[in-house]
Amino acid sequence: MSGTILSGIHKAFMGFDKRAERASDDILEATFVDSGPLFDLISTTNNQIMYGRRGTGKTHVLKYLQGRIREPSGEVPIYIDLRNIGSNGSIYGDDSKPLSERANRLIVDVLSTVSVELLQLAVNALDSAPDPNQITLRVDDLDAAISSVQIAGEVEFTEEDSAKVASGKSVGVKVADSPSLEGGYNSQAESTGSRRSVRTGKERIHLNFGSIATALAGLISVLGVKRLWLLIDEWSEIPVDLQPYLADLLRRTVLPIREITLKIAAIDHRSNFALLKGRGEYIGLELGADITADLNLDDFLVFENSQEKATEFFKTLLFKHYQASEHSAVEVDSSDRLIQNAFTQLPAFDEFAKAVEGVPRDALNLATKVATKAFGQQISAAHVRGAARDWYQQDKHAVIRNNVSLDSLLNNIIGEVIANRRARAFLFPSNARHELIDQLFDARILHVRKRNVSSNDEPGARYDVYKIDYGCYVDLINTNKAPTSLFDVEEGDTVEHVEVPRDDYRSIRRAILRPEMIEKWTAGIGKRAIS
Repeated sequence: MSGTILSGIHKAFMGFDKRAERASDDILEATFVDSGPLFDLISTTNNQIMYGRRGTGKTHVLKYLQGRIREPSGEVPIYIDLRNIGSNGSIYGDDSKPLSERANRLIVDVLSTVSVELLQLAVNALDSAPDPNQITLRVDDLDAAISSVQIAGEVEFTEEDSAKVASGKSVGVKVADSPSLEGGYNSQAESTGSRRSVRTGKERIHLNFGSIATALAGLISVLGVKRLWLLIDEWSEIPVDLQPYLADLLRRTVLPIREITLKIAAIDHRSNFALLKGRGEYIGLELGADITADLNLDDFLVFENSQEKATEFFKTLLFKHYQASEHSAVEVDSSDRLIQNAFTQLPAFDEFAKAVEGVPRDALNLATKVATKAFGQQISAAHVRGAARDWYQQDKHAVIRNNVSLDSLLNNIIGEVIANRRARAFLFPSNARHELIDQLFDARILHVRKRNVSSNDEPGARYDVYKIDYGCYVDLINTNKAPTSLFDVEEGDTVEHVEVPRDDYRSIRRAILRPEMIEKWTAGIGKRAIS
């Protein structure tokens, strides 16, 4: 291998584009890796939620799907990034404003975004439409349904030459089945003659979901759209208390239209699709009944779930990004050749695949780090470990360094699970939620290995298996505290350390973390131990 090829590989690794939203359509197409049957699942016409941690490629999948949908005749994609919705997104998280106002503003902003996209389609269709007037009428119907504002209040008219006295008071009626917007409203109209009217009341956005659905279906019909794909990204960026109301809008206006397919990308533990009410009633989307939630990107990418699949995925990911760079060489014409040229041996790349913990964005970031550390040399396992340690300290741990509670919890987990247990995984009750655990998961310091496993000690109790990030324990490798296993598996009177858990998760029972222990640790009291 020539030094020029290796130098080109390193330069390509250091220049990888890490975020799909900033990449061009051509780059997204060229660098997409289908970990089968991922694309087969997401490209069905079923309404669907796609889960995945930050950095697992949800945006890339939706963007790639958007590009592929443009190919069949008569099918149209609309991609919506909820981070960019509305002219004043800060209102959604403003707790000083009524929930009804925030929910309605969100709903109107989302509907307006869809309307703008459909308006562009309508403009493009006017020249070839048999009856352009029908298109303009349907566009007006949808706009009227979305922007319907009702002013409620008692109005008193006073006719006089110069008097400037009038009064009125607010009267409002709550709109059934939809949140209502109540904001201060004061309207005054004055004539130069003898009549003046003063009206004081409250402005309400009156959304009739039935009329919105009818107008939307009518517009799609006259546009001749065979199928409209509504692709909603960054669902979890919306405040949790507003999510059920947006979900309810989609259930009542989008799902009844068979020509529309809805796809939502979300983070599992940061999503709330339904607000349960009494007697089986609910606001939002019922998972499994209204929409399927059967796709989780972690199932495809976590190394321990399928070493062969994960290794192949990340080999292909690096190769496709390398091919799309200006530094690619014709001699490096396959993913295997790239790995042979870039790494000293296959185990060094396996170490790389473990280190990224199933997160494609972390793989691209770590590729930059290892190329910088090994520049001019093939990448060894030592380079991977050193780069992973730097990446963890500079990016992941830096996020929580100033949060005393998070840092305390992490140090306790590392001390007990790694130093004392010499493992890197623990169990946490599936029916329990703790904000600190969720935050460590968001920071990609904890990773879910398996969900809903059982315990021998507690019949009926279910646990989620969390493993600690590679960067947390990489410093301990080759020391007497090195983590030798993921779990301690008991077989009779003996304890066996295993790297990959057996299918019988009922035998995993030694490292259990409970919410009350977190409270003790973060409060600095109690014995620091995992029961």
